[in-house]
Amino acid sequence: MLDKVLIANRGEIALRIMRACKELGIKTVAVHSKVDADLKHVRLADETVCIGPNSPTDSYLNIPAIISAMEVTDSVAVHPGYGFLAENADFAEQVERSGFIFIGPSAKVIRTMGDKVAAIETMRQAGVPTVPGSNGALTDDNERTLQIARDIGYPVIIKAASGGGGRGMRVVQTEAHLINAIAVTRAEAQAAFADGTVYMEKYLQTPRHVEVQVLADGLGNAIHLGDRDCSLQRRHQKVLEEAPAPGISEQVRTEVLQACVQACKDIGYSGAGTFEFLYENDRYYFIEMNTRIQVEHPVTEMITGVDIVKEQLLVASGEPLSFTQDEIIFRGHAFECRINAEDARTFMPSPGKVTTFHPPGGNGVRVDSHLYCGYTVPPNYDSLIAKVITYGKDREAALTRMRSALDELFILGIQTNTDLQRDLVTDAEFQRGCVNIHYLEKKLGLE
Repeated sequence: MLDKVLIANRGEIALRIMRACKELGIKTVAVHSKVDADLKHVRLADETVCIGPNSPTDSYLNIPAIISAMEVTDSVAVHPGYGFLAENADFAEQVERSGFIFIGPSAKVIRTMGDKVAAIETMRQAGVPTVPGSNGALTDDNERTLQIARDIGYPVIIKAASGGGGRGMRVVQTEAHLINAIAVTRAEAQAAFADGTVYMEKYLQTPRHVEVQVLADGLGNAIHLGDRDCSLQRRHQKVLEEAPAPGISEQVRTEVLQACVQACKDIGYSGAGTFEFLYENDRYYFIEMNTRIQVEHPVTEMITGVDIVKEQLLVASGEPLSFTQDEIIFRGHAFECRINAEDARTFMPSPGKVTTFHPPGGNGVRVDSHLYCGYTVPPNYDSLIAKVITYGKDREAALTRMRSALDELFILGIQTNTDLQRDLVTDAEFQRGCVNIHYLEKKLGLE
């Protein structure tokens, strides 16, 4: 078992990782920026190290500072959480070269799956369904590019190979705009990601966002933990998730779950990972793989009983997976509402001091949050401050429980998006299930 783990993150995910470490008897080191000295997990850690000023670039993205903190605290491994350096292949590589363990897949796998073109080709070879597209980077041969688009059929979408978070994408409706759109996307990608490589795919008009959770141990064992629906999004940012994804035929679901497991084996994957798909007309289309823990992992934990973070820690220790696929039993339904420190109408961040924090409770209710009364939410980082998760025997039971949980939630002193979440869980269309990725923006008048 790992003796001491440094947690290279902040907020609710850092606290989540710490709890899993404590249950396994692993000592923890919390690194933090100056403004984060009062974070809950920092107060609870066995050791703490300030790694820089408030700017993420100078602290949570500062690779030399994090590795130095591992050295001075005699940590043996680092858990990157999500965001920041979690999918940074250079970070994973430097951690391993320095003699430490990176809790996640190898740098080589992170690098391959971080390049969208390489990832799509890898998945195609593994038998995972992909979106019809250029099957590789677009070249300077405009005639070839135009022909590819004609074969795919308009509309198409141009994507940056190194993009993410909704950036580096442009939809093209007609041939007249294609070449210019590619040039603009290339320039934006070069500026944002230092990589101007772009590729083309068929633009699906009304897809859902469905993802598959996997675990692998690098020893030849891999399993899936079912799927999640993450279609309620605003500007490509997820707002509410559920598991399992509703309204999907079991035959189609089973085929894609098995393909994801086989892909993990083919690429020698290790740790937790998520295959993200667009789902339309009873077909899955792979878009990317996230080589880390996901914000929405709790809904999967609720319906499987598997502690995904614990499995990450055990796999990093060299242990095989604790479960076989046959031992995974799916029960009930779960929802997660992301609570952000922001104005519910304008979505502008709302940092400040929390004067009241009363989380909901009761049977089937879980809250992942680093908040406490008197804590000051800083303006420097992501606005996520809590996740409210509910479980029920079926979708309606879980949704009813979520309505009650949100009514119990009180956070005063700052603005939050709780009212938006209350609106969503009573929305008639969402209650029926299977809304597409454009539904929330249309509802909010953002399209």
